[in-house]
Order: sequence, then structure tokens, then C-alpha cells
Amino acid sequence: MWGFELLLPILLVFKGTWAQWNVWMPRDISTMTNSCVVIPCTFMYPSGVRPYRGIHGIWYFGQPYPQFFPPVVFKSRTDIVHESYKGRTKLLGDLQQRNCTLQINNIGIEHSGRYYFRADLGGTNIFTYPDFSEVKVLDQPIIELPEEIISNQSLEVTCYAPDNCPDMSPEVNWMNTEYLPNLQFSSEYLVESTTAVMSTTITFTPTHKHNGKLLGCKVQYPNTTYIYERIIALDVKYAPRAVEVNVSTDVMEGSMVILHCLVDSNPPSRISWVMLDTELQAETSLNSSLVIESIESGQEGVYTCVADNGYGTMNRSLYLAVKYPPREPLVNESSTVVEGSNLHLHCRTQGNPVPTLTWLKDGNLVGNIIAEEHSVLEIEDITYEGDGEYRCLAENEHGRASSVINITVEFAPVFLLESKCMAVREGIQCVCVASGNPEPAIEFHLPDLNVTINETESRFNYYTHSDGYVATSMIKLKDKPASGLNVLCTMTNIYGTETVRLELQQERKYILAVIIGTIGGVAVIGFIIAAVRYISRKNQKENANPGQDLTLKLESPALFYSAVKKEKPSLRKKVGEDSDYQNIVSFSDVDINYASLEFSCIRPKEASAKTDDTSDYTEIKSK
Repeated sequence: MWGFELLLPILLVFKGTWAQWNVWMPRDISTMTNSCVVIPCTFMYPSGVRPYRGIHGIWYFGQPYPQFFPPVVFKSRTDIVHESYKGRTKLLGDLQQRNCTLQINNIGIEHSGRYYFRADLGGTNIFTYPDFSEVKVLDQPIIELPEEIISNQSLEVTCYAPDNCPDMSPEVNWMNTEYLPNLQFSSEYLVESTTAVMSTTITFTPTHKHNGKLLGCKVQYPNTTYIYERIIALDVKYAPRAVEVNVSTDVMEGSMVILHCLVDSNPPSRISWVMLDTELQAETSLNSSLVIESIESGQEGVYTCVADNGYGTMNRSLYLAVKYPPREPLVNESSTVVEGSNLHLHCRTQGNPVPTLTWLKDGNLVGNIIAEEHSVLEIEDITYEGDGEYRCLAENEHGRASSVINITVEFAPVFLLESKCMAVREGIQCVCVASGNPEPAIEFHLPDLNVTINETESRFNYYTHSDGYVATSMIKLKDKPASGLNVLCTMTNIYGTETVRLELQQERKYILAVIIGTIGGVAVIGFIIAAVRYISRKNQKENANPGQDLTLKLESPALFYSAVKKEKPSLRKKVGEDSDYQNIVSFSDVDINYASLEFSCIRPKEASAKTDDTSDYTEIKSK
């Protein structure tokens, strides 16, 4: 108010030089509800205007034009005012001294607004000044603080209470400050233009712990019951300080997985899920969940939750292990190799946990069992026995899978024990059996006749048959050559040629028949001899002629037969051994001597007292 008192004389000094219709009053002024407010006011009018019957004034609320009937706040000529201002207003200034200062008592919220002054100098010299003073009636004090409160940065918070009522002066105090660290207080009385404000400031350094905490300012007028309070919540901005995610875990392939991320930050962070530098999902929130409907093995890895709210960044990661059965192993292509080659069979697979790899050949274990994702089966100097199906079997606790490699081994012809010549009813039959890959071609040679027998030769009943890698060829000779049997068998494929001489052997069934026949013949002859002796003795007793004897002389039959001896041949013989011709089976020539039985029959002596034209004897001949 003292500023206005100094300004008024200065304005009056210059009134004669440039005075026009003009008014000065504070553009804004505030007060607390139920208290009072004083609106300082000074007006000017042209120097050529002479007031008629004094100077009068009117204060309007809301607008300056009387034709719109604005509420009358104060009128110097009469006490007629708007009923909301009855008994509340009074003029503090002297209109004759161009002072139009107005006081409003017991002011309420409804009195907030613009106030205009109208000067009435009599006659037509009535003028409403367009300038105004806007009164703000507060029901709580003003707390001023920065637009942003940042954690760990010093903060000043000020509470303002207007002091524009001369009848009472406010007291300002802070509430709920006991939790604030290193708190400092300061008070100040501010005067701007013609308005006054009482302020109190506190200084402290907030942290994330103070976010959301309540802080209050209380204004009280002494000797009154008027108390005004304002409570605010501190909005402390801080970077993400805690990011929580699921613990690392194992999941089964194909299952649903939900990953949670909780972030402590203010304001809420932009939460993104990242895997292998790829952003999977992002949203602004205090929590985020990543849902994987059906997880695959390729989705195993490190998942990172990244929180960023502009004040800082923080992240947290977890490892998601996906368990799954072994994949179908990747193996070599099926192939054909030459006997003696070195072979490396590879098997690769994937599984979690790491599967064991097992090599099987035709169902039998070969190699070692290893717990790795790659296995190599090394076969050096492979033989024809290495031909077959190789299976790589991958197993873990969740399942098994396998893949097959078919290895075909090509090798030179190999003679088999079944190769031989033998005597049969129709003549002589020669069989040549060989194993080889590719299938060997078989030819028979009769060097004594200078004849080669193969599929094109039909005179010798040539027959051939193949079963896998085994080839069988057969010929039949009607007669045995006079010079002896000399049959050569030649077997050929792209890897070699081998020739062997086949020698004659009897069929076992004929040898067995001879042996059984001989033994049976001896038994029959022995039976006949016993029968003859029995009959002779009986006749002697019946004739009572002890002198007559039946004498039988029997020469023991001689049984000659040949012993058959079979040498055990080799299962395989390679080309290029010591001799050009390899004997597979050899038998000695078989000579069979049949047994001959001859019986001498002696007539019995004549009886002493009786003659008989007939004689009792038995003649046995064996041819």
C-alpha cells in the first residue's frame, strides 16, 4: 500500500500537462476467502473538464457497460448496490483527490472476477474506464514447485499466502515435513505493485522414496478461526531402479511360456522385450508380459527386459532353455565303395539335453556311444562284410530319432564251398558258386575238349542263378572223359578274375546206400547160415542117423569199400595266390568192391536101413 501513496502525488503533478481519461489499478490481486481485499485505484480525467457538484464514482463487477446492467459493487451517490455486496464494500480513497481505492470485506469465492471503475463528474462527463482489476479469491494457499521434481536433485518448494487485507495478516507453516532429509526453511514478504504476498520456502533433496509422499502448507490468521490448508503429493521423477523378471527356467518345446517384467520407475517406462538384438514387444507401463503360445527350440536363448523412461535405462535378462527330443539325424548319403577303402560316416543332430549317438549295423552295435551332437564312424580297409545298413540312433530323455545309410561294398569274386563236381544218375554234375559285387559272370572250361561253357552254350545244360551277391552256375556231363575229369570254373567281375579246378566226388546218398547195403547184406547172409544149421541139426535128430552130417563150409564174405575223406576247404581264396588253379574240394577216386558169398553143399550120407530118392539140402546162391 505504501507504493500507491508515493505514486499518487507524482500522477497529480503531471495531470495538467497530459491528463486524459485514465485509471490505474493492479491487474491481478488475490486474497483468502472470508478475509478482505483492498483494490488500490487512481483515476485521471481531462484538464479541461470541470466537475459539476463534485466527483462521484461507481464500481462494477463483471463488465464496464451500464447498459448491460452489471452488478453494482459500490456507489458513492447512494447505498444501492447488488445484494451480494451489501454491507461488504467501502471506499477507502478520496474521489476528490482522484483516489478510488475499494475494500471488500468477508469476500467469498463468488466474488472472484473483474472489477471496473466509473467516474461521474456531473452532466455528460461520465466515463467508465476499460481497465480492470481481477480479484482471485482463494480457499487454500498456493504451493509453487518446479515443473519436474527429479530424484537426487535439490528442490525448493514455496507456499504463498496473499496479504492484501489490512485488517489481518497471515501466518504460513509447513506440514508433513518430518520425513524430508536435510530440510531448510526460509520466509519472505513480497510486494509486487500494490499487492503483498507472504511466502515460506523449504529446500531439500528428494529421492525415489519420496515419490508420492504428502506435503502440506497451512495458512492461519491470528485471532480468527480462519485456517487454510493445501496438501500435495510429490511427483519425484526417477530412472528405472528395479527391474524384475522370471527366473531362468527350462520349458518343453510346444508349451506356452509367459515372461513377466516388473519395473519401478517414474514416470512409467517404455518396456521392451529383446532377444538377439530383435525387439519382440514394447509398451509403456509399469509391467509387461511376453506370451509365447507354442515355444520352439529356435526360441531358446537370453530374453532381456529393457526399461527406459527418459530419465534412465535399466534391463534384466533371463535364460529360457527349451527341452526337446532329438531331431532326425543328418547323415551321409547312401553310397557304394570298393573293398579296402576307408569310410567315414558322419551323424549330426540336435536335442536338449544333448542326445547320445549310437551307430548300429544291421541292428548290432558298432563304434562307441557318445553324448555329443556330432559323431563320426570310421571304417578302415572295409571288407565285403561291411556291406549293409548303418543306422545312427539319437536318444535323450524326451525321445529318439534315427537315420539310415546303406553302404554297398563292391569286391572281387570269392569262391564258396558249395563249388564241386559229383556223380549223379544222369552223369556228372558240376556246380560253381561265387560271391562278388558286381555279380560275377561264371564260365566252365573243359581243357581236354577245348570247350568253354557259358550262357551261350546249350549242349551241357548250362544253368545259372543269382541271389544277392551270390551267383550259382551248373552244367551236366553225360559221360566221364576217358582221360579223367578236368573241369575249370572261371568267375569274373570288374574287380578281378579267378579260376579253380573242380574235382569229382560221389554224392553222399550213394556212398551211404553202399554202406547200408553192405551191412544189410552181411546181416541177411548171417541169418541164412543160422537157419541152415538149425534145419540140418533138426533133420539129423529126426533120422536118428548120427553118421550122417550135414557139413557146410562157409567162406566169410569179404566187404571192400573205400573210405571217403573230405578235406575242409577255405571259405575264400583271393586271386593271385601261389597256383593258377585253386582246388576247392578234392576226393580220392572211389572204388567199390561188392562182397561175394559162395556155399558148398555136401549131400548127406545115406541112412543105414532106408533109401530115399529125395534128399534134404539147401542151396543158397548169391550173385
